[in-house]
Amino acid sequence: MRALLSPESSSLYFTSINIVFRDPNPCRSRTSLYFLKRDGCCRLIRRKPRSTAVKAVLDSATIEELGLKESDMRNPAISSTYRRSILPKPNQTVLEAQARICTGPTQTRPLSEEQAFKILDTILRSVRGELKDEEQVSKAQIGAFFAGMTIRANSFPEETQWSEGERRAMNVFWPLLLRALPPDVIFIADPEGSIMGLGNSVGPQFIGNGTTEMRLVGALREILAGGHLGYEEVQGVLKDVLPLKFEDGKSTGVSESLLSAFLIGQRMNRETDRELKAYCLAFDDELGPAPVADVNSLTHYGEPYDGNTRFFRSTLFVAAVRSCYGESSLLHGVEWMPPKGGVTEEQMLNFMGANTNLSLHQAKKLIEDVEVGFAYLSQREARPSLYSLIGLREHIKKRPPLATTEKVQQFIRAKGKESIVAGFYHEGYEEPLLMLMKRRGVHSGLVVKGEEGALSMTTRLRSASTSKGFPVNYCSGFCSVGTETACKEDGVSHQSFRLEVNAMDYGFEPTDTPRTDRSVSKNIELGLAALHGQKGPAYDRIVLNAGIVDHLLGCDGAEDVTIALDRAREAIDSGKALKKLLNYIKVSHKLK
Repeated sequence: MRALLSPESSSLYFTSINIVFRDPNPCRSRTSLYFLKRDGCCRLIRRKPRSTAVKAVLDSATIEELGLKESDMRNPAISSTYRRSILPKPNQTVLEAQARICTGPTQTRPLSEEQAFKILDTILRSVRGELKDEEQVSKAQIGAFFAGMTIRANSFPEETQWSEGERRAMNVFWPLLLRALPPDVIFIADPEGSIMGLGNSVGPQFIGNGTTEMRLVGALREILAGGHLGYEEVQGVLKDVLPLKFEDGKSTGVSESLLSAFLIGQRMNRETDRELKAYCLAFDDELGPAPVADVNSLTHYGEPYDGNTRFFRSTLFVAAVRSCYGESSLLHGVEWMPPKGGVTEEQMLNFMGANTNLSLHQAKKLIEDVEVGFAYLSQREARPSLYSLIGLREHIKKRPPLATTEKVQQFIRAKGKESIVAGFYHEGYEEPLLMLMKRRGVHSGLVVKGEEGALSMTTRLRSASTSKGFPVNYCSGFCSVGTETACKEDGVSHQSFRLEVNAMDYGFEPTDTPRTDRSVSKNIELGLAALHGQKGPAYDRIVLNAGIVDHLLGCDGAEDVTIALDRAREAIDSGKALKKLLNYIKVSHKLK
């Protein structure tokens, strides 16, 4: 399969998805779904090919007729191609070290002596100007690396503090680094002049350049010592430094070393509730008050922004299903996000020809449109300040606090009930996510440990050798109720629940999860085949995730989980869900 996109200036989009349908006979027939978009109109054409080797190609004559250049084309079938080429790439050697040491008090893995020597030598040669292009270690990487080393030395348990090999390497390289590193990095590496043993005065006396950096440096002194900040302190720093402004790929405002140290340092110290609230709410008013959609119910879906790299991602198709019976959904994310850089909803919608540059008010109209009933918002349009951090986040390597809080957003409000659903992976973040949902004041909230930490619950059998922490399909949440027995938070009564969803209990046969392995087109192929009525693992996952979420959130008509699952099946089998998705692609281009 080949898929070609025209440049943004062109009005034509053409691609195909090959789908295998199972017939009762039981032979296989292959159908190609062609998306053709011209001047805002999108049509889905089904054809049976003459041979099994089907390719959708814009031939050279067509390209010439449209005035396009083949050099302007790209194949958008793989998630990694969506990384913006203007973003400078990090040094991979140091990035691997960051993955080991810039993490939590128990997860950190100290470097060996050989590894530490190699990393410090790489950093030294880079700051001396001996490395070029992608070999250079960025300022953000250096800031994150030394922040990790400092926090480990100051506050981590003995097992994850510096190894003897790291100490020997630092004893050799620090006198050399001290003469080569800029003052902001020296401050990060030894803020009180006590870690390295040379009694340097740069760290204790460093205050930064300008008022913005002064506030950041003051906050960093607390973070690098293993401490925490207040709500106002965190919000003050974020609003001071964001959005980042770039020139030739480099930040022209605050020091990237200081900012990366701030972001990764807070994650390493395990953020407090007040710190997470500050990140979550900091830019709520960036574009003014949130539009209010005139709908009875709105569910905000908080998928991890960095996408899926292995398994089928079902939420886009679930949203189309739920819209068929009046459950509106708002999806949000980005085109590409580190560290995983996996398949996202924005990539799939782009591939199918939808408009992914919608404003908040345009998304509101899609949610209110009875022929659509759901919408996707890009962080690029909804929170430009946070979107400006994507490049820096790649160089930090590990997920910053924003990776948690960006999943709990309300870009659009509703006149009726609102709910939030968010995915998680690491144990310990399920309660903070629910806390943020309650802080948002929604009627109900749900966290799901789906596959890859995303929202997709699975129908496969639970492995005997499960990973640490909660199993896949673990759910925890709350519903607002009027009972006296429910717990209260922010003056609202909530009924809480926890459970592990076993798909077999609801009549699903165990099946292995379809692999997509970063393939945007494969993920779409699976989803469209399911919406076309093809029974199988993808179909079951879409039904399971629509019905169970409806039931757990307390949606109208979903009190009985069997009925909830049946109405999801009916939405697919009737063809309504597929029509809703195609309507979305079409209508998204007509909004003004």
